[in-house]
Amino acid sequence: MGIFDILQMSMYFAPAFFGHLLGKCLKRKYPIVEIMKLGFVVLGTFALVWWPYLHSYEAAMQVISRLAPFERGIYEDYVANFWCTTSVLIKWKRLYAIKPLKLMSLSATILAFLPSFIQQVKSPSNLGFLYSLLNSSFSFYLFSYQVHEKSILLPLLPASLLALHEPHLHGWFTYYALFSMYPLICRDQLLLQYISVLGLFVLIYYSPGGNYGKGMKISSGTMAVLSLPLLCSILLHTVYLQIEPPKRYPFLFDALIMFICFSQFIILTLYTNYKQWMLDFHPRPVGSKKDL
Repeated sequence: MGIFDILQMSMYFAPAFFGHLLGKCLKRKYPIVEIMKLGFVVLGTFALVWWPYLHSYEAAMQVISRLAPFERGIYEDYVANFWCTTSVLIKWKRLYAIKPLKLMSLSATILAFLPSFIQQVKSPSNLGFLYSLLNSSFSFYLFSYQVHEKSILLPLLPASLLALHEPHLHGWFTYYALFSMYPLICRDQLLLQYISVLGLFVLIYYSPGGNYGKGMKISSGTMAVLSLPLLCSILLHTVYLQIEPPKRYPFLFDALIMFICFSQFIILTLYTNYKQWMLDFHPRPVGSKKDL
């Protein structure tokens, strides 16, 4: 993993860390002093990370160009985020130049993580921090500029940390996160590894004595809505490999996979934002062991 990958990962999680730490500072006896200390640490860390690249303007710009490859367009491949999914109806690359697309992408990303950020500033907690990490990374995956398929692994990390608290969310998200990378996995000839990892996860997730199904109350209507994309995704696993798409629409199956996964990611991010804000109705002391 290179320095550029680390910097990009930092961007996905930075709002959650900042909101949580700022909220804790505001709860202290001398909040202004604590905020100044936090600002000093943040600026010092920023300067330390960027120091090797500040010797010349060209070196700094090269890092920025690697972090944000604007010349590639707002999306490059069939990634299950907002810009690529809606491009079926709205041709973003044809209608808008790079500059307005950058502004729209930045605005959408900020608006997406802002509710989670505000909740942590208002009521910081350990459990809320995990939700915030998930919501922040989800907002970057869904709305930021030039997202790669593998970036779905970043929100999957905090989702895994929430697995004991949200076993249904973890299982649901893991399946669709893997499925969203299915076309990429097929192109890289990693189908055997994909089947092995997915099969191992299913065996562990549905193992006897596990948390799956405990306290689960889902209406028949909701179950039907959730089952439809699942059945379609299972069918697409085989269709993608065995059937040639129409010549007029050579990426039809890629687009269907992208649409199914995007719809589930939107539902998941709405759910996790709701669950994070619901923590305000069940307050816990900051740093309490019960948060986890």
